[in-house]
Amino acid sequence: MRGVITGFAVIWVIAAVGYLISRHGVLGSGAPGVLARLVFFVATPALLFATLATSTLRDLLTRALAAFVLSTLAVAAIHILLSRLVWRRTLGETTIGALAASYVNAGNLGLPIAAYVLGDVSVVAPILLFQMMLAAPTALAVLDVATGQGRPSVRQLAMLPARNPVMLASVAGIGVAATGWHPPEAVLQPFTLLGAAAVPAALLAFGMSLPGSRPLRPGPDAPDRYLAVFLKVLVQPAFAYLIGRYALGLEGQALLAAVVTSALPTAQNVFVFATRYRRAESLARDSVMLSTIAAAVAIVAIAAWLG
Repeated sequence: MRGVITGFAVIWVIAAVGYLISRHGVLGSGAPGVLARLVFFVATPALLFATLATSTLRDLLTRALAAFVLSTLAVAAIHILLSRLVWRRTLGETTIGALAASYVNAGNLGLPIAAYVLGDVSVVAPILLFQMMLAAPTALAVLDVATGQGRPSVRQLAMLPARNPVMLASVAGIGVAATGWHPPEAVLQPFTLLGAAAVPAALLAFGMSLPGSRPLRPGPDAPDRYLAVFLKVLVQPAFAYLIGRYALGLEGQALLAAVVTSALPTAQNVFVFATRYRRAESLARDSVMLSTIAAAVAIVAIAAWLG
């Protein structure tokens, strides 16, 4: 269980530093937004390019990944249906809620858990690729539409990738990997250094947003928040188990990998996206906090049960 404890300790220590920075006004009142934009426009694209450009695209489409992807789509669909049809949320709020319910912390927490609990960090790579290449670009395209003026034209929709740094970095990284060319270290080093700031900067921005927050408070987004955490921590791993075990025939380490990765908490990038587009920021922040606390218990239980 050392990987679980280490992963969660890293998250909360860095977030606590961000909290103290904000609490004492070290960087000013506008710092969380500035830091979130730095992560979105600079650090995350650099991380995506450096990761994807050096990836091997073969042997990534496993049955464990299929179980994870199907469970992700299932819980996102549940949240979208309730958000739009029952609670009548806006498109932007619905998108952030669906991300909070399904977009996992595969990098900062997934990597150490994969190393210490699963004994194989490679199981996280296809999840990172799925989220980087498909989930995040799709959600960001919807948020671009949701925050635009009026109904977008076909031309505007076609130009969305050219305006989104996450999409551009993903396409560029995949393009380099597809050629089989391995960029020299001197070329990758600037991207690697900038990308290394993505996770800690996102955690700092998250921590800096915490003063005054009350994740258990009543409010108009309370149903969205509790539903997102419930789907993320309990329903998604349950779906991954049922799909993996009975539909895909997974067992042993592969089944454990599918369920544990599905139980990872909401990624802090969801808060970065919400801050960037100014949509459902408190929902994203509170969902990250609550799911990170709940997932610590859930992952320990899953590892003890299936491990």
